[in-house]
Amino acid sequence: GMPPGIYLEPELPPELLQQGWRKFWSKRENRPYFWNKLTGESLWEMPQLKSQFDPITDPLGICNTPAIVNGPPGPIAIKRRASEEGVGSPVAKKFILTGPWDLEIQTNVVIYERPPTILPHPHPDIETYRCSLAAKLRQCYQELCHSREAIDAPKDSFNRWLMERKVIDTGSDPLLPSNCFPEISMSMYREIMNDIPIKLVRPKFTGDARKQLSRYAEAAKKMIESRNATSESRKVVKWNVEETFQWLRRTVGATYDDFQDRLGHLKRQCQPHLTETVKESVEGICLKIYHLSADYAKKIKEKHTEVLKESGISEVMTPVQMPAIRKVWCYPMQFAMPCPRLPQVDYLPERDQTLLRFHGDTMYINTTHLQKLEQLYRYSCFDDKKFELFLPRVWSLLKRYKTFFGSGQNEGQGTQGALPVSVFECLNKMFGVSFECFASPLNCYFKQFCSAFPDTDSYFGSRGPVLDFKAVSGSFEANPPFCEELMEAMVNHFEQLLSDSPEALSFIVFIPEWRDPAPNALLRLETSHFKRKQVVVPAYEHEYRHGFQHLISKSELNVRSAHGTLVVWLQNNAGYQRWGPTDDRVEALLEAFRPGRERERDRQELLSPQRNDAGDAVSTPVPNPQTP
Repeated sequence: GMPPGIYLEPELPPELLQQGWRKFWSKRENRPYFWNKLTGESLWEMPQLKSQFDPITDPLGICNTPAIVNGPPGPIAIKRRASEEGVGSPVAKKFILTGPWDLEIQTNVVIYERPPTILPHPHPDIETYRCSLAAKLRQCYQELCHSREAIDAPKDSFNRWLMERKVIDTGSDPLLPSNCFPEISMSMYREIMNDIPIKLVRPKFTGDARKQLSRYAEAAKKMIESRNATSESRKVVKWNVEETFQWLRRTVGATYDDFQDRLGHLKRQCQPHLTETVKESVEGICLKIYHLSADYAKKIKEKHTEVLKESGISEVMTPVQMPAIRKVWCYPMQFAMPCPRLPQVDYLPERDQTLLRFHGDTMYINTTHLQKLEQLYRYSCFDDKKFELFLPRVWSLLKRYKTFFGSGQNEGQGTQGALPVSVFECLNKMFGVSFECFASPLNCYFKQFCSAFPDTDSYFGSRGPVLDFKAVSGSFEANPPFCEELMEAMVNHFEQLLSDSPEALSFIVFIPEWRDPAPNALLRLETSHFKRKQVVVPAYEHEYRHGFQHLISKSELNVRSAHGTLVVWLQNNAGYQRWGPTDDRVEALLEAFRPGRERERDRQELLSPQRNDAGDAVSTPVPNPQTP
């Protein structure tokens, strides 16, 4: 019942036919193959004739003398595979995980091969200990600000301090600074000073503006009287405060702008004297926090050493030297030490979220993001192919980021905001971007990225901190956290890489368009000789993805940006030739930035535009169900 041309029995010698071999045609590969109906074996090449033997007298076929054949041996039979690409190994079905990411995009980034890190592997017990010490440090910062300066610790100031310190820190802990010079953080010092004598906010109403002016004057007078100020400072502040109170008493019907102008004038007159008065006290706060952090980092290192000893692992103290420097495709961070035994973590799935519990401490994550971590782990982890350590490592990752964010609602979420999916799609299609310079396993779009924590994130694709990443070629996206010192260090690092590499290198940088005053990083970007183009996406006309996208529901994902976003292309000559910002490419990027509902609305209006014929009323458009 076989059609002609499919079963080609006559082409085989009778001896092979007797051993069960048959010849067939592969429609997919468009070539013949050979199948043994007795053994089930399948080959692409003509099978070799086996010597015949008597199963009674010689059941193993070892008594016959093999024939001696002159000349070179024949070709070795190749086993037939599912396709030509799979020769040498079975082809497994590839699982592609859909979501607000594309983990199948391969990297175009080349780096110099680097030594493995001497950081120890993360451990749930250590992460619990680190979290408790970081919480104590954060609480101490709040108490020092309140007791010494009568203010609350500035919002997100502690997180920005961690980022600013890590720019110069060479200590042993991936989170807590422990070896910085200078020891006084100008970021923390500046933010505390900015809230002295009171925290100023933009008032909504005229009455609020009047109250804030009065409160500032009273707080300035109280501070200059209670501190060890010079006689000149005391005299200047008291005179300006008294003048302000007289103006408030005699002025009737002052406008909102009048009160704001008067406050600005009072602050300009008093702030230098107040700063000089409290300078030593504020520096003491910065030093106290840094020294506590260094002490806590030492305790964490000692606990790590205990865990390694219990597992019989010798600690690596000095960096590993590479035998030779060579260019390679970028790869995740590797460890110099093996991983110790990890404790069990309980897995508790719910409807849309998954709970991971260790010693009563529960971490939450959206189930879709847990599946994303599983896929990243499959691609990037090389020491746990059986996923036996997956859950403890995910728990440690979630605990680390929760420690960094802090316990306050929405605290730290700004550091993890991400560009919209449509923008990443455009960056990859138009500019060849395949790498994020500031991301985490929780918010990354590509499977290759740099992140803050090389130890917990390495199993999920992290290439380590961006300031330690030495790229030779590739196309990058950089959306840094809003820390001025980190942004300025980023610009310095990118310019150094662009200067050193003759190969195609491109960085597309996204930073907030702050102009009052403009941070040094923004000014450096605008004046860089590697700048090829810059555009501004206006405020309130674009969105970012929420920093806690791994925890919140889909309805809360998109956050409208309250400030403009400056986009700058930094490229060397080869990068400009390959991924230059042409008008069409830039226009496509700006279009990708527009919120999805607006793009959908415009598309609907283009498909069914309104008609306004002469003499007729404008027809009422059909409402788009996707517009608010």
